[in-house]
Amino acid sequence: MALRIVKSPPDSGRVVLGRTLPELLDEAVETRPNPCALNQRVEDGWRSTSNEDFLRQAERMALGLRAAGLERGDRVAFFVHSDVSFVVGDMACLIAGLVTVPIYLTHAETAIRHILSESGSRALLVSEPALLDGLRDVLHDAEAVELVALWQGEAAAADLPGRVRGTTYQALEEAGARALEASPEAAAEMKRAVGADDVATLIYTSGTTGLPKGVVLTHQNLSSNVIAAFTALSTYRTGPDEIVLSFLPLTHIFARTLQYGVMWYGSSVYFSDPSRVGEDLRALHPTFFASVPRVLEKAYERIQAAGLALTGVKARLFAWALGLARAYDLQHPPTGAAAVAHRLADRLVYARWREALGGRLRTVIVGGAALRGELVRVLKAAGIDVLQGYGLTETSPVVAYNRPEDNRPGTVGPALAGVEVAVAADGEVLTRGPHVMTGYYRRDDLTAEVIDDDGWFHTGDLGELDDDGFLRITGRIKHLFKLSTGKYVMPQPLEQQLEASPLVDTALVIGEGEKYCAALLFVARPALAELLGREPEAWALTQPAVQGRYRDLVAAANGDMPPWSSVKRFALVLDELTMESGAVTPKLSVRRHTVLEAYAGVIEALYRGTEPPDGVAVVEV
Repeated sequence: MALRIVKSPPDSGRVVLGRTLPELLDEAVETRPNPCALNQRVEDGWRSTSNEDFLRQAERMALGLRAAGLERGDRVAFFVHSDVSFVVGDMACLIAGLVTVPIYLTHAETAIRHILSESGSRALLVSEPALLDGLRDVLHDAEAVELVALWQGEAAAADLPGRVRGTTYQALEEAGARALEASPEAAAEMKRAVGADDVATLIYTSGTTGLPKGVVLTHQNLSSNVIAAFTALSTYRTGPDEIVLSFLPLTHIFARTLQYGVMWYGSSVYFSDPSRVGEDLRALHPTFFASVPRVLEKAYERIQAAGLALTGVKARLFAWALGLARAYDLQHPPTGAAAVAHRLADRLVYARWREALGGRLRTVIVGGAALRGELVRVLKAAGIDVLQGYGLTETSPVVAYNRPEDNRPGTVGPALAGVEVAVAADGEVLTRGPHVMTGYYRRDDLTAEVIDDDGWFHTGDLGELDDDGFLRITGRIKHLFKLSTGKYVMPQPLEQQLEASPLVDTALVIGEGEKYCAALLFVARPALAELLGREPEAWALTQPAVQGRYRDLVAAANGDMPPWSSVKRFALVLDELTMESGAVTPKLSVRRHTVLEAYAGVIEALYRGTEPPDGVAVVEV
């Protein structure tokens, strides 16, 4: 059967090939100068850097890296915070024709050793001595590393193996400045030598199984994705007045590609972190940010919790406004009497929601996991566009995303300009175009498994295309499991239903080789505390009222599911899944195999009737 191939809607983004990433910064400095392009938190506030100063710093550091002995194509590993130390170091390497290899700060030592060894990185950039301290043992075994450069502070000789030279960003810049004095055209010549097909970065995917794989992305992979994505985003403005809050890890391709776009458009970006998002939203009043769904879900849960705390007329008013927002139709905005009601709700209720998000927020781009349609409708009712997209590290990353003019909750939108999308006979999502990686580093065997002879990248995700070419992600091939009855179960739809409740932090539907489906429900402690009127402890999970709420929740989520896909028993678990425990990846994807291994005793209790561990309660639906 021939594939049905869909492309971007007409006039929805530009297709531009042949650009390097330094060229995007050059263009921004020339046509969209910004005195506050990069903003770094310091003790007494924020330190701003213009995009012209950013460019000059990166050029000097690039020359300094080359003067230190690095050659075109050499790999440079990054163990840095997601702030100016990343952005300046990254652009310096790109200008110098070097290949950046970012490493998650949360990676296990085994993964760091693997990345440094396989990539053969000759240099390592580190934000501060405290981070370097954690790499001391690793560096002794990373034989290719010859140079370590710190953004802040200096590395004592005792911190480094004898073969490794210690330096700083500042010292590299000073060396670059001397090179420019000797040859004023040195930086320009270096940039002209960089080609669009040159490798820009190796990104080692954190993965949910095994050691990470190095995804090879070129300048054109990334620049074409940036240009197509940003030129299709009608609500995003050029110049300094677009205030961007950046809190996702720049080691991940989602945040990094967006940073290149923000840079190209001449925006003002403030580097925050997930622990300070609420505070910075209120202080900085951003107009744009990118997020994973969980950050928005927590904000929505706080809005709901605030509503539950109200009484009397205020409680009824909140419930009425929330009901209007949940029913908001993005394709058919309210008119007539409905529009009047919406304006009243906006003045009395929605305006406060906007204030909680800074007051000026127009657009939020969401990726990384499924997003509840209810949240999209509620925030749109309050005047904020929440646009879900879809992509992978291997696709630079954007494959598709919803546009402000036609935003359809429950989908990840139409294809990006220049990108082709198809769904194979078995339901797997395929994509082809300039965004697809050149392959996995030194793993031709793995590359051949995912890129076929016709250039289609096989994503491993299951999906559907509607009549208008909007893509809906329905699951992950590897997550499909088979019951002992022979029936196949796709767990994601039910998990998403369960996680839509503020009472559930994470849901895992299980049943491989068993007669029926069960679920692990990791309870959301704040919502459970609200229900109990006190901080939850293990005893709370045994209370009939608590179990009854969760039983009703599971029964509602079972809904129209076929009988074999419905949850028959579930376990309430008081634990929280964290990156530190290895249960979730840095982009907050759950490592199912890790969790199932760690909670084998709970699964035994669900299916064999054994005594559940402490902090766990098993409940019949």
